[in-house]
Amino acid sequence: MRLSRAFLSRLALAMVLSVPIAGPALADAEKLEADLRALFADQPGELTIGDVSESLLGGETRAEGLEYVSERGERVHVDRYVVEGDYDDPDRVVLEGLKVTEEEDGQTGTITAHRLVVVEPSRPVLSPRGVLADGLEAAELTAEELVIARSGRTVLDTAGEAPRSVTNPRLTVERLHVRDLAPDTIGSLEATDIAGSGEAFGEIGDGEFTLGALNIEGLHDLKSQTEARADRVELKNLDIEAQRLVATLERLLVDGDMADGAGGLWLESLDLDLARMIELAPAEKRTRLRMMSNVLTGGNGRLTLDAAFDGQWKSLDDSRAMLLGESRVTADDAFRWTFDSETPVRLPEGADPSTYFAEVNGLDDVTLLGGEVETTLTDLGLFGRLPAVIATSQGMSEEEFMAQARTQAKGLGSLFGPEFATLFGGLVDMMEGKASELVVHFTLPEGDEQELDALADDPLVLPSKLSMQVHTR
Repeated sequence: MRLSRAFLSRLALAMVLSVPIAGPALADAEKLEADLRALFADQPGELTIGDVSESLLGGETRAEGLEYVSERGERVHVDRYVVEGDYDDPDRVVLEGLKVTEEEDGQTGTITAHRLVVVEPSRPVLSPRGVLADGLEAAELTAEELVIARSGRTVLDTAGEAPRSVTNPRLTVERLHVRDLAPDTIGSLEATDIAGSGEAFGEIGDGEFTLGALNIEGLHDLKSQTEARADRVELKNLDIEAQRLVATLERLLVDGDMADGAGGLWLESLDLDLARMIELAPAEKRTRLRMMSNVLTGGNGRLTLDAAFDGQWKSLDDSRAMLLGESRVTADDAFRWTFDSETPVRLPEGADPSTYFAEVNGLDDVTLLGGEVETTLTDLGLFGRLPAVIATSQGMSEEEFMAQARTQAKGLGSLFGPEFATLFGGLVDMMEGKASELVVHFTLPEGDEQELDALADDPLVLPSKLSMQVHTR
């Protein structure tokens, strides 16, 4: 039988591919097993690895059935650990079927993920016990079906706030995507389809929440709990149902990066179900809460809030800047409040405006150089409902309450000056329906810190110093 040259070539190729490859391929498998064992060598325990192998043509090294059990009760399980590309400079590292369990003081904490993918990691072996906390650098990280749960009471130590506790907390994230990961910074973080629950959480009690999406950009100083910050935070479609809080929020956006000259906070459609919250409140508090709800909502039991706080700064010279602010808060069927300001300030000596405002947490160390401030309060139904409710709570008629309010407004005006008389009188006019808006305009004084402190300590001189003007419309 004569065999063609083409057939012989295909036969030779098949024979070559069927022979196990030795040398570098085997070395990568040995490296992976050695690195995995070194990863868990810091604590006494037992590590088992089902199988370590490489793809026939190279480019992929994997370990199957990784299981670690420590003497302290910690357990780590990974169905499959895969290093793709050059082992020493991998394209991707993939963990499938990840489960980490820790036990401490009779409480159990668990982290599970269906799949964890790290693109261009700085090393081939990652710690499944703390991928985001072990000095890893990577272009991208994606976690699918992430679940974090803990039994028992957990204390949440939030920087700058009193510690709070929650019992049996549970958090699930359908998909988490992180870009530009470094030990102290994260370029961006996006999480979708988030849900959480817990018991005895601070003032709101037992409850649960869902969140459609969370986006965070420019995370800095992650190693410091007090200095950690983000340039931009956005969340969408938040739904909270707890013992003392029932609310939905369409969108929240916080732009904290003032280096570009602007930032702010925007709140869209925060809906508070006051009627439901009153039903869940203790019986002895329901009457007072129902009265407050009726004033705010006109009896429908739902309060919807929208808010915007825009801030800008413009450099005037090396030591001075102009601060511009526009704030709006609207409560449907209740009120609208606006606050607009334009104030020049002197920065601390040697401060560069762009650097200063990029890192500023407050304005305590700037000196006010005058400026203009105007605030407007608009009645959307709230003030018309106040007389009846207050009169009822004080056991008098509406006419008696309004007469008393008018007398008190005049008395306060005689004590603080004519501008305050107009201010308090304007509030009474709004309750009587004679005015729908109250506008207060201030011209701010220019002075050093001592003068400003003196003004704050002596409010009786504020109207003249501030050039306060009040009018209704």
